[in-house]
Amino acid sequence: MPTNYLDLAGAEPRLTNERTRIRIATARRRGRGPARISDALDFWSFAGGAANVVMQLSWPEVGHGVAESKVESGSLVKHPWKRARTTFTYLSVAILGTDDERRAYREAVNGAHRHVRSDENSPVTYNAFHRELQLWVAACLFIGFEDTHQLLHGKMTPAQAEEFYRSSSTLGTTLQVTEDMWPATRADFDRYWNIACERVAIDDTVRGYLTDLIGLRMVSWPLRLVFGALLKFLTAGFLAPLFREQLGLEWSEDDRRRFEHLFIFVAFVNRFVPRFVRHLPSRVLMRDLQRRIRRGRRLV
Repeated sequence: MPTNYLDLAGAEPRLTNERTRIRIATARRRGRGPARISDALDFWSFAGGAANVVMQLSWPEVGHGVAESKVESGSLVKHPWKRARTTFTYLSVAILGTDDERRAYREAVNGAHRHVRSDENSPVTYNAFHRELQLWVAACLFIGFEDTHQLLHGKMTPAQAEEFYRSSSTLGTTLQVTEDMWPATRADFDRYWNIACERVAIDDTVRGYLTDLIGLRMVSWPLRLVFGALLKFLTAGFLAPLFREQLGLEWSEDDRRRFEHLFIFVAFVNRFVPRFVRHLPSRVLMRDLQRRIRRGRRLV
């Protein structure tokens, strides 16, 4: 199992942000107001969803835990729409939910996670309740939100980035990650991230699973035909060089320019879309969750 990063107080990361983060080409964010992760719930953020799954599964324990999972009801391959709903609901409740709503969703997710553990046939040892694995997943989620928020709204000032980061710990603490495990400052997080990325290693089993995901093998061929190429392009664009190389995705300078120009255009259009429209999917998911809790229905 992964080493507790808190035991690495004197360690220096061997990787840098140039290898582990994408480049943000949009201009600096307008205005000097605070930035919070709840501002990042634009529906455009879903564009980086597949890339974020790649990052999460790039730790061998997480990758094999998902690829080998025997929990069929939560399988992305067998139930892609249900898995999308439960994942995006988790993000919504972690960011917007009350303590009671987070507690209810934690209990529901725990019910599924109890069955996700390695056996004698697994090449790596894993347990979905391991807090270091959950911290890694939460860190990937934070990276995804920060990247898409800056692509859409411009680079944050150091003060805004710090405020945005401090508001994000519930991405992990909604499950088993404790508040003291979440790196204290934005600089501490960068250090954690670059040390944690040294564990990134995607083998053939996980690479095959992720290739099927990016290739939309779990949906009907008409959807695959329409959205397949776009999803592959967006996924590669939202991945830092380290992850693209592990997955074997090609990425040229022309690709980089097209990706950056796309989001410069999307960021411009986004200014004219009302906030309530951009955040509507998350609000709908929260209302669905609240209705399920009231009626005693399954949450995941």
